[in-house]
Amino acid sequence: MKPGYSLMKHYLQFKDLRAEEYAYLFERTRIIKTRFKNYEKYQPLVDRTLAMIFEKASTRTRVSFEAGMYQMGGSVVHLTTGDSQLGRAEPIEDSARVISRMVDIVMIRTFEQSKIERFAAHSRVPVINGLTNEFHPCQILADLFTYIEHRGSIEGKVVAWVGDGNNMANTWLQAAEILGFTVHVSTPSGYEIDPALAGIRDTGCYKVFADPREACRGAHLVTTDVWTSMGYEAENEARRAAFADWCVDAGMMAAAQPDALFMHCLPAHRGEEVSAEVIDGPQSVVWDEAENRMHVQKALMEYLLLGRIG
Repeated sequence: MKPGYSLMKHYLQFKDLRAEEYAYLFERTRIIKTRFKNYEKYQPLVDRTLAMIFEKASTRTRVSFEAGMYQMGGSVVHLTTGDSQLGRAEPIEDSARVISRMVDIVMIRTFEQSKIERFAAHSRVPVINGLTNEFHPCQILADLFTYIEHRGSIEGKVVAWVGDGNNMANTWLQAAEILGFTVHVSTPSGYEIDPALAGIRDTGCYKVFADPREACRGAHLVTTDVWTSMGYEAENEARRAAFADWCVDAGMMAAAQPDALFMHCLPAHRGEEVSAEVIDGPQSVVWDEAENRMHVQKALMEYLLLGRIG
């Protein structure tokens, strides 16, 4: 383990951090974003190197991590499946042992959660989950900060999840348990959430609704995702049929609180999981949400590498 990493943390699931750590991260994000908007140079990660390993491609994840690390004064090594195939060219454990001797922090975007867990178990440096089939903690971190930025504390509020019981839904459940809000979940039959997979203990942090409009009733935030996530393209036609009634439209938003926000992790398909009227409408904060990926990840990398500031 490198000097200075005696309290090393990984960020593989949302539940890896405690509520007080999230309160700290949200405050650091606010400060870091304000500095960015004011063109104030802030480079606490000079001479630190981030390795990004992509087995699943992504525009937002690459740009947000890469730009963020450069803005913080660090350097980036970008690896794709052509450069590093985890567990294929060599065992994941060996890749972790080698890469973590050469860089200071690693972000991995891959398929099975087990891959990133195995990598982290043999890494000498912090590992961040940039997305797996099971979880997407950096996205929910950004979504929560975006809500707080627009509406204040999310404690006691209701988030409506409309769509697939996927990695986003799993992560929202973990966030609800830790931060004290409720998730209303509505998925088509056959695409339900798996609370055991999410690993939550407090089943009172979510409620399941067969009718997506009922899930949205009284919600402070309505959010969704594409019907077919990366890696499930073979199911596309079956999913289009199953999810036909799960398009977030003006009627669903009307059932929510009058000042409810709409979020989507992007990319979005207008006319499928969300209507153009909603995603391009006044309640949508998807562009702030997308930008905030960079700001929360800067705060996260700072925390994992330097600990608490001040």
